[in-house]
Amino acid sequence: MTLVIAHRGASRAESENTVAAFRRAVEMGADGIELDVRRTVDNQLVTHHDPRLPDGRVISDTACADLPERIPTFAEALDACDGAFVNVEIKNDPNEPDFDPADWVARAAAVQLLRRGADTRWLISSFRLETVNVCRRLLPGVRTAWLVEQSGQAEIESTRANGHLALHPWVATLTEATVQAAHRAGIAVNTWTCDDPNRMRELIAWGIDGICTNVPDVALAVRRQLLGSAR
Repeated sequence: MTLVIAHRGASRAESENTVAAFRRAVEMGADGIELDVRRTVDNQLVTHHDPRLPDGRVISDTACADLPERIPTFAEALDACDGAFVNVEIKNDPNEPDFDPADWVARAAAVQLLRRGADTRWLISSFRLETVNVCRRLLPGVRTAWLVEQSGQAEIESTRANGHLALHPWVATLTEATVQAAHRAGIAVNTWTCDDPNRMRELIAWGIDGICTNVPDVALAVRRQLLGSAR
């Protein structure tokens, strides 16, 4: 069955990457919740997508206590996701101001997840393959995935060669052939970010493993409809 993953929580219904968005996604019945993790200047992990705040401040140059109240710590975000699995995206882009080749965020996040129990509730991903590889080494019992924009045989092979469970390609570039090739290689495919019900139906027909979406309620309704018609 295709899993429904709430992108930054139920981010159409609530402000993204907030406790309210995570709780709403759980209430809707999402299987999983995707969230983003960054570092503050005082070495706290917080959940926010962009490296900068709307006022221009860089999160990695700002103390946790000085962030807007709506931005949760990583621990608060995980607590709010109780009832769903969590796709933790480690933000570490070489083109962003908080890039860290030493992968401090990945290491600190791994410690927090380990304290909560390194089990199947977690799925760690990043666009930087080296960062995902660090997570794989630190938490060999936790699922890991490589986020990509373009997906093809090269990305599938790299995912498998580095021991990752899944490939997370952008929905706009994803083809049925890629899904089939990944499955033949033993790699799951969770695509981002799909909000169109017709595209969701197509992806489910392809056998996609997971759909990351801003509208988990819509995806769940599509899945229920397809499962009902298949009976």
